[in-house]
Order: sequence, then structure tokens, then C-alpha cells
Amino acid sequence: MLTKPDFLARIGTLNNIAPAGLNIFGNTYLVRKEMESPDALIVRSAKVGPDQFPGFAIARAGIGVNNIDVEEATRLGICVFNTPGGNARAVAELVTDMIGAQSRHVFAAVQFARSLYGYTDPHIEEMVEQKKKDFVGNQLAGKTLGVIGLGKIGVLVANLGIHQGMRVIGLDTMLTVPNAHQLSPQVELAKTLEQVLEAAHFVTVHVPLVPENKHLINGAQIPLMRNGATLVNYARREICDEKAVLAGIESGKLAAYITDFPTKELVAHPRVIATPHLGASTEESEETCAVMAARQLRDFFESGTVVNSVNFPTVELVPDRAVRTRLVVVNRDVPNMIAEITSALGENGINIARSRNESNGKIGYNLIDVNGTVPHDIVDRISAVDNVLKVRAIPMNR
Repeated sequence: MLTKPDFLARIGTLNNIAPAGLNIFGNTYLVRKEMESPDALIVRSAKVGPDQFPGFAIARAGIGVNNIDVEEATRLGICVFNTPGGNARAVAELVTDMIGAQSRHVFAAVQFARSLYGYTDPHIEEMVEQKKKDFVGNQLAGKTLGVIGLGKIGVLVANLGIHQGMRVIGLDTMLTVPNAHQLSPQVELAKTLEQVLEAAHFVTVHVPLVPENKHLINGAQIPLMRNGATLVNYARREICDEKAVLAGIESGKLAAYITDFPTKELVAHPRVIATPHLGASTEESEETCAVMAARQLRDFFESGTVVNSVNFPTVELVPDRAVRTRLVVVNRDVPNMIAEITSALGENGINIARSRNESNGKIGYNLIDVNGTVPHDIVDRISAVDNVLKVRAIPMNR
């Protein structure tokens, strides 16, 4: 049960969360930083391990959840949300901006211009005329952009490439229908990673960091790329094998590596262009992600709805007007759980008006609507059933 009956839930915040998101909670939730024993957390980049776990849910205002111990949260029945697409525009715009700037040697040119401080204007003009030929670059139009991973960010990057007049080749073996609908029909779809690497002048990766994607771009893949290609990584550091990338630059295979994940070895190399984790860092994306995270928690506590969870199945159920209580039961995904839960209600004369059960192989999630109240002792009885992890009784039609 929730720990404070005068609030729907107690929400703790880690990092600075945009006020537009926190305002979603209104006066019916208690929202504070560094709260003891919160029912839920909203976080950005702060690490969240078992010592910081809340009672029921963690919402990450962003897409990556590497800072959260998701496996342990799942074991304890704690729902972990993320906000896919909330920062997609920010990342996509930065990726295409960085590709354009590198292609025109903007970074080296700006550094040269800054070095002219202290000279007279006539001397500066003379040096500029002598040196500008060293910074002659290339237009993007007519070049080939390879996009590995066509999620929300990858689709935007691909479409921006088309807008720039580029040939775009995309690869995603699990392209979803919604993302496919958003993808420009001019984007060519490759069947293999090798097809993309061999064709593209610029290769940008937008895949999640799962075990099979670690070092997706490695010492075996880089030699397949065009001579003088540029590799871009604004996904996760481990997607690209850093040693293989540096070797590719030294050999001349790669013209440059553009990344959002600077390391000691990378920042020392003149042909590595590194930004300090700026991919999602815009005021707009931080606000969008905060609003999405807050709405997900609000729906979770007010109706038991689960959308955009990385460890729970998606479950939505619109309650009938006659429903007075919604019972939310989280259990390990093992046989006979539904029968045990419903029998506990039936034996106590509680009729189930409607229910919804979904599972994902690890977690079973149940929404059970009843037209009356569910006594605390019944909630406690269900909580005591083997393999039940969390139980909440939500009053409906408040």
C-alpha cells in the first residue's frame, strides 16, 4: 500500500527535473528531492541502485537506463519507465550538425581563426587568405549517409539526410510499423550491416546497448568502410570499439570519429571530435522527457497503466464508471498466479468486474476491477502469496 494516504504517491527526484514535468503532479502528490522511502523516483543521469530504490516505480527522463539497476528492480517488482522519443529531435539535430561541420572542417577552421588573436587586421586578412585553402571541405548533397538503427532518433537522422540531398541507406532488422511510417520513402533499406558500411561516406549508429550490440562496429567491420569515411556515435560509447576506431583513423581508413563519449585516448587525437554528452541536452528535450516521465508515473499511480516500461509488459485498461477499486498485482511470471490471486478475492465474496493480465516472461502484471472496496486484509493476503511482488489497491472515481 502507499505509505501516505493524504497523497496519491510520494515522488522523489534525482538530478534537476524540468518544472514543466513536476507541475504534472499538482497538489495531489508529494514531490521532493532526496526524499526518504519514496513511492517513485524521477531521474535523469543519476545512478540508481538497490540502496536508492523506491517502493514501486522509477521513471528515467530519457531513453537510456544504463544508470539504473534494471535487473534488480525487476526482481523486486519495481517498474522502470523511460521516455523514448522525448529527446530524439535534439540528438538527431546535433548528429546532422556535427556531420556537416566536420565535412566542412569547421572545427579546425574555428581553432585557426581563434589563433589569430593579437594580430592586426591587415595581417589577419593576409593569413586568412593564405590559410583558407587548408579548410576546403565537401558538401553533404550527393554523399551517402548510412544510418544503423531506425528507431525514433535514427528515423529523424535519416530524414534529415534526405532533406540535405544525401543518399541515405538505413538498417534495422526490427523496424517497427510506427517508425516505418515516419521514415522517408527515399531512404533505402539495407539487409546487412556490411551493405551500409561499404556504401556510406558517413556512418552513424543509433542502436541500444544490449549485449549483441557491444562493439557492433569493430576491427572486423571498419576495414569494410569506404576510405575516408566518417563514423558517428551518439548512441552509447560501447557500441564502437574505441581501439579499432583509433586504428582505423591511423590507417587512413577513417577520416574522423565524431562521438558524444570522450575518453582519455579519444580526446588526445586531432581527428576525433568529441562532445561532452550533449546529445539530449536541450531545454526542449529535457522538458519533453520530464513531462513524459511525470505523466507515466501519474497514470501508473492513478490507474495502474504501464506504458514505455523497459521491464514490465504494457498494460492499459479503461475502468467502467461502476468500478470503485482497481487492484494492481505484480508477480513473477510463473504458472497458476492468476488462479491464486482471483481465488483470494472469490473466497471473500469479492466479484471481479473486469481484469487484464499481461506478462513478458519475467513479470506478470494484473489490473483487476471490482465494484466495491477491497479490504486491507485481502490486500495483505494477496501480498503474502508466493511469487507476488507488489500489490496496490487504487480507489477509482475519486
